[in-house]
Amino acid sequence: MIKSVMDLHTHTVASGHAYNSLREMAKAAAEKGLELLGITEHAPKMPGSCQTFYFRNLKVVPRTLYGIELLLGSEVNIMDSEGNLDLSQKDLMSLDLVIASMHTPCMRPASKAENTYAYQKVLENPAVNIIGHPDDGRFPVDYRALVKTAADYGKVLEVNNHSLDPECTRENAKENDWIMLELCMEYKVPIVMSSDAHFDTLIGDFPNIYPLLERLKFPEELVLNRSVEALKPYVNKYRS
Repeated sequence: MIKSVMDLHTHTVASGHAYNSLREMAKAAAEKGLELLGITEHAPKMPGSCQTFYFRNLKVVPRTLYGIELLLGSEVNIMDSEGNLDLSQKDLMSLDLVIASMHTPCMRPASKAENTYAYQKVLENPAVNIIGHPDDGRFPVDYRALVKTAADYGKVLEVNNHSLDPECTRENAKENDWIMLELCMEYKVPIVMSSDAHFDTLIGDFPNIYPLLERLKFPEELVLNRSVEALKPYVNKYRS
């Protein structure tokens, strides 16, 4: 089993429907022995989430707490089939980490061709690092086109532990992740395992992902969770 030293996709009370403070999340991550924690609050168009000034003020937050490094960013919302996002390009470029995802409160599910095009436009955006939970069957996608575009632009695709939870409202995640992961092996596209934790006890836990990777014999070198050094080429904070 791949040892993970990080969890890049988590939320605090600032996102509006999570339940811990930033400090509580960092403390929990440190207690679990992680080296790196990403806190990626939902962007403004998600109901109840923080507004633009929150992201502009992240400069006041220390990037090390309880002995672990923090990456502070956003899970931005893909708003339409053109791949428009709900933070400005200037604001996106200022963040340590940007995950872009489709959420039903922000984007109406479209056709496979339209969803695929939206992802492709987002992957072209230099500020976006990771596509979040592209396994949601409510937003059908051409996975070969998605993975190939990620390869072309040197981007990362997420395998989301919450998507694979039987109680999650995302559809057909296991089947879709299987297809996507096979293509990631073919195109040598890196993935990141994420908890999507909205509560501190869930940080760094990927019990639904590990069996899938093991069955596929997914190569460890394509899993960025293995080391901070492996992640650095793909994240805004570390780019010169």
